Amino acid sequence: MTLLTVTPREVRQDWIARREIALLDLREEDPFARAHPLFASQLPLSRLELEILDRVPRKDVKIVLYDNGEGLVSPAGKRLAALGYTQVRALEGGLEGWRKAGYELFQDVNSYSKAFGELVEARRHTPSLPAPDVQKLIDAKANHVILDSRRFEEYATMSIPGGISTPGAELVLRVREIAPDPATTIIVNCAGRTRSLIGAQSLVNAGLPNPVFALRNGTIGWTLAQQSLEHGQGRRFPAVSDQTLAEARAKARDVAYRAGVRRIDAEGLADLATDRKRTLYRFDVRTPEEYAAGHLPGFRSAPGGQLVQETDVFAPVRGGRVVLADDLGPRADMSASWLAQLGWDVYVLDGGFDGELEAGPWRAAAPAIPTVETISPADLAVALGNRGEADAGVVVLDLAPSPLHRKGHVPGAWFTIRARLAEAFERIPEGLPIVLTSPDGRLARLAAAEVEEISDHAVRVLDGGAEAWAASGRRLDTGLVRAASDPEDVYKRPYEGTDNAAEAMQAYLDWEYGLVDQLARDGSHGFFVI
Repeated sequence: MTLLTVTPREVRQDWIARREIALLDLREEDPFARAHPLFASQLPLSRLELEILDRVPRKDVKIVLYDNGEGLVSPAGKRLAALGYTQVRALEGGLEGWRKAGYELFQDVNSYSKAFGELVEARRHTPSLPAPDVQKLIDAKANHVILDSRRFEEYATMSIPGGISTPGAELVLRVREIAPDPATTIIVNCAGRTRSLIGAQSLVNAGLPNPVFALRNGTIGWTLAQQSLEHGQGRRFPAVSDQTLAEARAKARDVAYRAGVRRIDAEGLADLATDRKRTLYRFDVRTPEEYAAGHLPGFRSAPGGQLVQETDVFAPVRGGRVVLADDLGPRADMSASWLAQLGWDVYVLDGGFDGELEAGPWRAAAPAIPTVETISPADLAVALGNRGEADAGVVVLDLAPSPLHRKGHVPGAWFTIRARLAEAFERIPEGLPIVLTSPDGRLARLAAAEVEEISDHAVRVLDGGAEAWAASGRRLDTGLVRAASDPEDVYKRPYEGTDNAAEAMQAYLDWEYGLVDQLARDGSHGFFVI
């Protein structure tokens, strides 16, 4: 499919003018993390249909696609046209065209939120303490608390000794309950820098009387200082009293007002929703558990700290509108204050939770899933033979993300990236029937026709995917032993996990230190800092 093209200059001008545009990088996460434009969002061709409907909800918004010469743009254009998207374009020259135009390329993931965090520190001089100084406070049993502003799952993997899980949007709401004494020193940490800085500055912006510091360089700095981390901890923030809630509401609302956040009620939200020429994102910034217990229809779960950290993932349409909901208030106000400074047209919904709510976790909008020939777990087990391994009479191709494949897959299955299927057939045994699988089977169903186009193999899909296989009581193998595709779908983050090389962690910090200068060279961001 041949698409109309737009120049890098046109894309950049849309950003500067705050016209709605989604610049989508179709590559997998690892190559995306090596180089991309500032406001590009990574939405891989492999998962395009499963993610696009929520991430780009308006079908006639301007979408610009690019790759780095891999041939991903044309098939993506076909898929988007089939889903009803009408304003799809290709970036002239792709990634190389952007480079040749002389524009900046950024590294890592969530780059513009991280660059913004560095800008906040540079302009507000957010106070921070190095890891050895915090260790001294711990050793001296000083009057202090350590608040971990990451997701609970990240905190449980590794944490600063004594730290309490308090994700970013919860800080202003919960801090007085955790540290009622204004003399208590409060230290906010994350794995690297951004959520530490934004979290600490949130408390400063809210006028907290305590001494407040970010842990300089987070758990990376802690590890580089050769200090020990805790693992598997479960300390969480407490509930809040009525008095604490009232104080937090007043402070957070004041911060939101200073950032230019606007407020609407249910009628105002309905009015915004009637504007079909503007993208409208609706996010519930409470905890996932609160969301599952009951949420407003049409709102997606996006815990506030992660929404600010991963705005490019949640909201790829730069220039769209954002409405935040929170039954208590402070989490929406604080999250909105940061989104406004990031250049978003953002509103806080007042009230709304006294009506009819929906229960259950957030589920992505699903495209029509094609009907294909399937095979049951029981029949696949027979086809695999007594050894329970593939390639005896069938080849199993697993389209799951590589971390899920490593965690558990059908015995003998080959790991494969959907966008790399043609290359995969150069590695797998020839002449055998193919069974496709994925976590719940949907991605495999979408890929079945593509396998039929590029091969002479008979193709079936494991009914219900690996989840159905496991539910039937059959064993799963672990690890990534058979790779029909290189596992480039995941970027190895230097700030996550416990097995990162010191050189990689230091290189990551050095990159973050340079982001303020890179923002200045880029010149398209439009950020401001209150």
